[in-house]
Amino acid sequence: MGFTVLYLSLIIIIPLAALFIKAAGLGPAEWWEILTSRRVLAAAKLTFGASAAAATVSMIFGLLVTWVLVRYEFPGRRILDAMVDLPFALPTAVAGITLTQMYAPNGWIGQHLEKVGVQAAYNPIGVFIALTFIGFPFVVRTLQPVMEDLGKEIEEAAATLGAGRWTVFRRVLLPMFVPALVTGFALAFARAIGEYGSVIFISGNLPFKTEILPLLIVAQLEQFKYEAAAVIAAGMLIVSFLMLLIINLLQRRLDWQHR
Repeated sequence: MGFTVLYLSLIIIIPLAALFIKAAGLGPAEWWEILTSRRVLAAAKLTFGASAAAATVSMIFGLLVTWVLVRYEFPGRRILDAMVDLPFALPTAVAGITLTQMYAPNGWIGQHLEKVGVQAAYNPIGVFIALTFIGFPFVVRTLQPVMEDLGKEIEEAAATLGAGRWTVFRRVLLPMFVPALVTGFALAFARAIGEYGSVIFISGNLPFKTEILPLLIVAQLEQFKYEAAAVIAAGMLIVSFLMLLIINLLQRRLDWQHR
């Protein structure tokens, strides 16, 4: 217990306390002025909005990919399964450069999107793509053990009662997957909120357009506005904690209903 408390204090509690102590150098009026400025609100809207959208897409397609990896045998399945973990192992800056090269106006994918009037790089769409890329593995790796432990007996029993495949999935299997999906969503969402490396290249860092909160905090630090950066980080931490708390409470309620 003592080792656990010491470790958590050194790694988490003390740094977070230092952040709030630094931000406490400014009064409530200054906090309000900084957090309600147009630039901060625009960055917060993009950060939380793109993170929620990316986590939602990761949750939907993560369910599909996990289902294929667990339920089907096909050549290259192990390679595809290993590729899911690439965003974990790949440095985020490398991921950002790669995505920028692909989705830039002259990139492999970007040049085709330009023909239909869609600009991905240096646009909020690029931020969404980067956040989806880094959050996707969390959903798959959270859902995969649950799906692997679920035998086919339940599906067979429902089928013998006359239920079709879609009905079995929607009424029998999906409710069992929901708690793991919510957990995966929470992990992907939390990861996306604090992402920096993979976004700085593809976003273009344009204030009021493609600037996210982590980039804004770095910009404040580069201008030696340490208290303002601490206030933005503290506000971001408070909002993130409240949203994750709500998600965790929802997950516990779903677990209790499932039991």
